[in-house]
Amino acid sequence: MKFQVSCELDYTLQDPATFLFALKCIETPGQQILNERMEVDPFVDVEDFTIGTGMNRFSRLKTLNPGTLRVSYQAEVLTSNRVVPASSLNVDSPGDLTPEAISYLFPSRYCQSDRVRQQAQDLFGHLTNTYAIASGVSDWIFEHVAYVSGSSGETSSAIDTMEQRQGVCRDFAHLAIALCRSMNVPARYATCYAYQLNPPDFHACFEVFINGWWYIFDPTRLAPLNGLVRIATGRDAADAAVCTIFGNPELTSSIVNCHSLDPNFIPITRDSLVARQEAIALL
Repeated sequence: MKFQVSCELDYTLQDPATFLFALKCIETPGQQILNERMEVDPFVDVEDFTIGTGMNRFSRLKTLNPGTLRVSYQAEVLTSNRVVPASSLNVDSPGDLTPEAISYLFPSRYCQSDRVRQQAQDLFGHLTNTYAIASGVSDWIFEHVAYVSGSSGETSSAIDTMEQRQGVCRDFAHLAIALCRSMNVPARYATCYAYQLNPPDFHACFEVFINGWWYIFDPTRLAPLNGLVRIATGRDAADAAVCTIFGNPELTSSIVNCHSLDPNFIPITRDSLVARQEAIALL
C-alpha cells in the first residue's frame, strides 16, 4: 500500500527553545520511504539522529530569537502487513520470549502495569490465549472509556485513564499497554500517521508480541489498521512523542494528513478482523 503523509506545525516563540521532533517515518522490513522532505521556516540547523534501538528518527533544532517557527514534513511511503488466522497464534510464556520483547513486559513511565494487575486479572483473568487477552483489552477500552478531545495532558498515565474513564488515543494506548503487560503480554506504543482519521492528527496505537510478530490494535477504532504509517515505537509516549520541547513556545497550528495513493485500498477494521477471525501485524 502506498500513502502520502504530511504535517505542518506552527509555533510562536518568546524565548530560546530546543525542539526534539519525531515526525519522520521510519523504515522497517515492511515500510519503505520512497521520498521525503522536511523544511523549517525560518531556516534553523537541524540535527538528525536515532536513540536506543536506532529505529526512531529524531530531529533536533534550537531557536534563539522571538518570532514564529514553521516545521513541515511530507513523504511517500510503501507499507505492508501480515494477516493471519487468529487461531494460529499460540501462547507465549515469558520463558519463551525473544530478548527484544522482554523489556515490553515491564512497567514504564505512563504504563504502570504493576498498579493495574488486580483490575486486569478481574477483567481478563479468564482468558488464556495471548491474542484473546489483547483483543479483550482493546475491546473493553473501546466500550468503557470515552474518547474526549482535550480531556488529558502530557502527564496523564494509564492510572489516570483507568480512574477517569476518558482520554484520547495516547491514553487509550497507555491503558491497553498497562493492562496487557500486567497479564504477561509484551506490549508497546506506536505513533503513526493514520488514514481516514477524523479529525486528522497524529495517532497512537498499541502492539503485542506473539510468535515473533507485533500485532496491531487500536482501542479508539478511529482508523483502519492497515491505514497506519509508523513514525515511532517505544515503551510508551516518553519514547515516541511527536515533539518534546525544552522551553515555552506556543503551538498555534497543527495540520496532519495521510492519504492513500492505492486505488485498490481496502480498509481492515476491528469488525472485519472479528468477522474473519484474523489478526494483523504491521511489517
